[in-house]
Amino acid sequence: MTETETETVTTATTPTPHAEYPMARATGCPFDPPPALREQRDGGPISRVRLWDGSAPWLITRHDQVRALLGDPRISADPSRPGYPHRDAGAKARAGTRQTFITMDDPGHARLRRMVTAPFAIKKVEAMRPAIQRIVDDLLDTMLAAPGPVDLVEAFALPLPSLVICELLGVPYEKHDFFQKHTKVLVRRNGDPQEVIAASEALIDYLEDLLTDKLAEPGDDILSDLATKRVATGELTAREAAEMGSLLLAAGHETTANMIALGTVALLQHPDQLALLRDGDDPKEIAAAVEELLRYLTIVHFGRLRVAVEDIEIGGVTLRAGDGVICAADIANRDPELFPDPDRLDLTRDARRHIAFGFGVHQCLGQPLARVELQVVYSTLYRRIPTLALATGVDQLRFKHDGVIYGVYELPVTW
Repeated sequence: MTETETETVTTATTPTPHAEYPMARATGCPFDPPPALREQRDGGPISRVRLWDGSAPWLITRHDQVRALLGDPRISADPSRPGYPHRDAGAKARAGTRQTFITMDDPGHARLRRMVTAPFAIKKVEAMRPAIQRIVDDLLDTMLAAPGPVDLVEAFALPLPSLVICELLGVPYEKHDFFQKHTKVLVRRNGDPQEVIAASEALIDYLEDLLTDKLAEPGDDILSDLATKRVATGELTAREAAEMGSLLLAAGHETTANMIALGTVALLQHPDQLALLRDGDDPKEIAAAVEELLRYLTIVHFGRLRVAVEDIEIGGVTLRAGDGVICAADIANRDPELFPDPDRLDLTRDARRHIAFGFGVHQCLGQPLARVELQVVYSTLYRRIPTLALATGVDQLRFKHDGVIYGVYELPVTW
């Protein structure tokens, strides 16, 4: 064998090393997906990556392929299936303890999801718009009365969605410190598995007790509905209803709070775009601006995790049954095939086809509520406080690189 032949054989038989996932964002560029993720997409929209446990799921980065897979019934969201790409040891440990409808496949997923769909219907949520506006105005009144600088996360971004989801669920807002503390553990990446399970148990125990109270004294809220129509009839156990409530409580405030704060950082860095929100009053333009912010920021930045349950041909690649799949919505929402000049924040863009809320049967249940909250916030905050400014440099902000949901831990602002 010649030297050239040896080199050829070595090259052909040496496996290509997989890139580690998740990848780090570039220093000083907090809004863009990691450069390595972009390189992964440009090198081929379907590739293998390596996770913390050495597993090598498929990474899908093109918008049309992400949508196709998230809408494919041959892809499972069940984390108990072999091959599922767990994001860390804590998530893997928690997956073995229980499931909610977001980690189930149909028909179980559809059956449970239908039980809580009605309060999040568009007409129901639109009817809440005046109440959401009052909460926004009250929070801003309080914030403006305080001496600056103020942490916008603590004073505004977190209380707003927390108050709204508490009202919907029938959870006393006075307990917000309790559930926010435990939710932070659940959405932290690389959390201690025992701490993750303990936080989950604490939330569910609390809600199970609350469901018992609702059975005795129901109100006009989701937990009362679950207690009187599902638990009392034996359709759900109190534990299952509490698990569902825990999911809604955590999802209802964590994602919107981060969108409010991170969106504000992005807009303050793009004053021409902020002016469109501050000076405009067309509801359609405000709604379009919210869609673009959702696309541009895509705060669920770890990707949608799935596992193939049958062989699937896509993009010239065969995903085998049992292969893990990560649908990377953040880089897919920067796909130039669908969004020209995708790294530019352009509030006049038609961004309606973004997948920040996911796609398919598991598309976010609470997206109508999130949209109304963000429309009210973005159309009010900068108009009420036209001189709003960061009280520190962007490079001094602590971004949530270690979370499942991207955002900032604190946002000091002045005016």
